[in-house]
Amino acid sequence: MAQFILRKFISMVVTLWLIITITFLLMHSIPGSPFDRDGKEANANVIQNMMSFYHLDEPLYIQYIEYIKSLLTLDLGPSISHYPDSVNSMIERGFPVSFQLGIVAICISILIGILLGTIAALQKNGIIDYIAMIIAVIGVAVPSFVLAPLLIKYIAVELKLLPVATWGTWKHMVLPALALAAGPIATIARLTRANLIEVLTQDYMDTARSKGLPPLVIVVKHALRNAVLPVITLLGVLLANVLTGSFVIEKIFAIPGMGKYFVDGINNRDYSVIMGTTVFYSALLIIMMFLVDILYGLIDPRIKLHKKGA
Repeated sequence: MAQFILRKFISMVVTLWLIITITFLLMHSIPGSPFDRDGKEANANVIQNMMSFYHLDEPLYIQYIEYIKSLLTLDLGPSISHYPDSVNSMIERGFPVSFQLGIVAICISILIGILLGTIAALQKNGIIDYIAMIIAVIGVAVPSFVLAPLLIKYIAVELKLLPVATWGTWKHMVLPALALAAGPIATIARLTRANLIEVLTQDYMDTARSKGLPPLVIVVKHALRNAVLPVITLLGVLLANVLTGSFVIEKIFAIPGMGKYFVDGINNRDYSVIMGTTVFYSALLIIMMFLVDILYGLIDPRIKLHKKGA
């Protein structure tokens, strides 16, 4: 198990370094200047002073080395468009909001997705199965940025059941969380259904039935545990989709999260904000997938057996 964790850790570090390097090179290859406002550049002397202040007049390899040094001290640098605000302080303000929204969306996805998938599997080829899969197909087919305005129009504006936008109470969280959760719900439901149908046909399920165990115990304790293992593997990818997808959703619902700073950073060519948010989210998601891999290895007895016999 220790070798497994070590290999995953080294892979995580290399992946993060590649993301940092590629993002750094791509960012500096974009035409334009962070000091260009509305297509009009400032005075040449002012630009030169600003370039010098942010060390953008130095050779690219020196900028890269200095940025890596800053990252090692967890310093993401100052924002160019919001000086003297730093990228670290922006993340401290915006990430708790984005994280809260993302966690709620993931919890909704897991609960509803597994529930729909289980009901569909137990009612295979029945009317409930078809309804559950139709809901799943709609969740996959309709993007979150399309679903969000529909939720605002019908639930917030016409029915007036929930607030339209902004952030404050739990009511402000419901619509954006549902918009983010729709796609993952569909994915989890379909995956759970397919795996649970397969698990229910295994020999050990016949053994459990022969012992006279109640159907609920058989499904929850024996079948569902094995059926949701692929869902655990998928959690890292789903979390990535939810957090990156929240950028657009946060913009639509005027949520003061990381999405606001990231979008503004792109519009303003704010190198520090673009790099900082990209590195932060990349590190977060890679660490989450690393933990999911370890969790999967602890839960799945087949991985334990393989490692033990290796």
